[in-house]
Amino acid sequence: MKALRVGSAGAAVRQLQRRLKALGFNPGNIDGRFGPATEAAVLAFQRSEGLPADGVVGPRTAAALKLGVTVEYRPVIPHVTVGLVSRMFPATPLDNIKRHLPPVLTALSEAELTGKRMVLAALSTIRAETAAFVPVSENQSRFNTSPGGHPFDLYDYRKDLGNQGPPDGERYRGRGFVQLTGRYNYATFGAAVGLGDELLSNPELANEPEIAARLLAAFLKAREIPLEQALLEGDLRAARRLVNGATHGLEEFVAAYRIGDSLLPDELS
Repeated sequence: MKALRVGSAGAAVRQLQRRLKALGFNPGNIDGRFGPATEAAVLAFQRSEGLPADGVVGPRTAAALKLGVTVEYRPVIPHVTVGLVSRMFPATPLDNIKRHLPPVLTALSEAELTGKRMVLAALSTIRAETAAFVPVSENQSRFNTSPGGHPFDLYDYRKDLGNQGPPDGERYRGRGFVQLTGRYNYATFGAAVGLGDELLSNPELANEPEIAARLLAAFLKAREIPLEQALLEGDLRAARRLVNGATHGLEEFVAAYRIGDSLLPDELS
């Protein structure tokens, strides 16, 4: 069946309403009409389950409700073209997009991040971190290197990054499409993409395009629920902080996201 939302009607909505009521979320009259009361019940259920609260009964919400039906799902990825992404990256060489977009979309598909919001978040993250659409290593700056200090010395003892002292700061500096940073992240997400501890011993692998794409997808997957919720609420600043830890690159992130949002139809979200 199709996703259920405000305006839907029929037997599937009655089934939904009965299930919500049985779980303690009162949808109002069991009338087969998806109105405000049913939407409120769906929102309350989604919040109780830690799902993005959009009031729409899509595949994840239907599964959590145990409705016993398959909800039609149309991934947005087939609609993400080089031409569309080039408009999100107006200053980026087209050849870079042609080369690196396919592995990024493949990695997102494998991580089941195929809805509009998460795909746009991934592409906008790349725009904020490496506008050339090429996985790169972090440059020195006042945020990572002290005056007169050795490169990336301000990262060396960052407990939040899992670093244990020199040379961890420089060794595990930001790399890739998502600028993966710190011993903890290299260990965690290296393992998540099937590299075991190889990324710890060979951190430059994070700049290999296919690996960089998989690391981006794994990093976003780990933050999927709060990230989707922030995007649902239109809080792009909060979304950027969930990925970056701060708001570096916020302007580029917002610009890319809004362009992409305007180009992809809402019904694919």
